[in-house]
Amino acid sequence: MPHPVVHFEIGCRDVAKTEHFFSQLFDWKIQSSGPAATIDTGSRDGIQGHITALGHEPQHYTIFYVEVDDVQAYLDKAAALGGKTLVPPIKIPTGIFAWFSDPEGNTIGLLKRA
Repeated sequence: MPHPVVHFEIGCRDVAKTEHFFSQLFDWKIQSSGPAATIDTGSRDGIQGHITALGHEPQHYTIFYVEVDDVQAYLDKAAALGGKTLVPPIKIPTGIFAWFSDPEGNTIGLLKRA
């Protein structure tokens, strides 16, 4: 299975302010959806994403998600290579996601689509 980058996320404290900034900067179409706002970049060539305010640390972050067929198996593989699980697998309406850090401390998301 290939493992494409399939989604990105922008963390913030103020979703409305962040939505306004990116919609004005890049002409992205942003739709509020509960605690997050979906981003349509307007391109078939790139990936889509969302903006969210978690309500806790980390407040400011950007992250990309890699599609995998088994989130836990890839968390285990990352750990064996020196990585660390930051957010264990969580079910969401669109599938299952998790976060891990690489040996340098970068945060990467994993996503298995529903």
